[in-house]
Amino acid sequence: MAKAKTNYTCNECGATATKWTGQCAACQQWNTMVETVIEAGGNNRYSQPAHLSLAQTAPVLSLADIDAIDVPRFGTGIEEFDRVLGGGLVAGGVVLIGGDPGIGKSTLLLQALANVSHLKKVLYVSGEESGAQIALRAKRLAIDARDLKLQAEIQLEKILATLADQKPEVAVIDSIQTLYSDALSSAPGSVAQVRECAAQLTRAAKQTGVTIILVGHVTKEGALAGPRVLEHIVDTVLYFEGDSHSSFRLVRAIKNRFGAVNELGVFAMTEKGLKGVSNPSALFLSQHDNQVPGSCVMVTQEGTRPLLVEIQALVDASHLPNARRLSVGLEQNRLAMLLAVLHRHAGIAAFDQDVFINAVGGVKISEPAVDLAVLLAINSSMRNKALPSGFVVFGEVGLAGEIRPAPRGQERLREAAKLGFSTAMIPTANAPKQPIEGMTIIGVDRIDDAFNKLREIQ
Repeated sequence: MAKAKTNYTCNECGATATKWTGQCAACQQWNTMVETVIEAGGNNRYSQPAHLSLAQTAPVLSLADIDAIDVPRFGTGIEEFDRVLGGGLVAGGVVLIGGDPGIGKSTLLLQALANVSHLKKVLYVSGEESGAQIALRAKRLAIDARDLKLQAEIQLEKILATLADQKPEVAVIDSIQTLYSDALSSAPGSVAQVRECAAQLTRAAKQTGVTIILVGHVTKEGALAGPRVLEHIVDTVLYFEGDSHSSFRLVRAIKNRFGAVNELGVFAMTEKGLKGVSNPSALFLSQHDNQVPGSCVMVTQEGTRPLLVEIQALVDASHLPNARRLSVGLEQNRLAMLLAVLHRHAGIAAFDQDVFINAVGGVKISEPAVDLAVLLAINSSMRNKALPSGFVVFGEVGLAGEIRPAPRGQERLREAAKLGFSTAMIPTANAPKQPIEGMTIIGVDRIDDAFNKLREIQ
């Protein structure tokens, strides 16, 4: 078969060229030219007979006349993984999972696929490891892989032929950056190859109903390698978080067409692979014999799950012309804003102090409900006075010094009460209508009001 002709297209402006150049002649941008296939007239590789097409020609219907049917799911046998997926895998769905090297992507998928293989036909396609290496890992993890089919292949056309021949219900591609298509001459892992292979596999999943899980590499900055369109065309995007040197792993859903985003799954790496953690709040709370200054516990909401996380602050005299501001697990720009609010509306200045903030356990908190906990931890460290025992907070702080409510306040309070916390300082708007047994609720409207009420109970 004759090889498809290719040209080079600019990712920025769409200009085309017959040869690769470092700079686009049209928009003058550097390193934006990627190889693309030139389609002959009427020979589009995405065009299919009517009975095989992705979208059948259908009449225009009223939305009210279309039945809303829940998408059926099937579990992977790993409860935390199913939680992140929104309840399980979906037939015809495409899942992309990324993370740092060695963090446990292949281990988790091998465990999940082995569990599913007892009920459904599965296929593991490995482009990075040989069959002997995967068999050795399965033996080390002590998993039953008798029904798990394996193929070591990196050519896209051969993989698609195997999917058509074997007709698996679940297939894992490890990884998408190792695949290449004969239609392109660029190397595996290039932008054009990743985009082409992902598009073809997604098309196959939608046509045949096979669930495909793609493993993706990440760049030095932590983003998925390859074109951004890779995340757009798949149904679900999962990221591994946490330090690879720690025994704990976090899997977060960044995108999910079939479930909630920002859902979090917590795993512990053991000798037998990744195990789900049933009570993850215990991971993010330090075990102190006595209360220590600079430590404040807050309740964050990760998807549908409330988690208790300890926020630690260290404030020390600065010996530099510009005091340092460093935050781990929290947005650094927001820390600078909160220090300005602390000075303006509470009269507490830290312009000559180094301020360090850390979220215990390696968790990353992006919601603004952490604001009040950060300010109370900073104040505790500056005064060298610990917060009361059994004390938990949450609330967003505005630039005018007001404390705004956080979503799902009732669920946060119930989770804190279940773990034995007895006092909660929260926005007044989040105060429950019915008292919570064993918990004292302190409602505050402004940041200066929060510090005044804190001094009364200390």
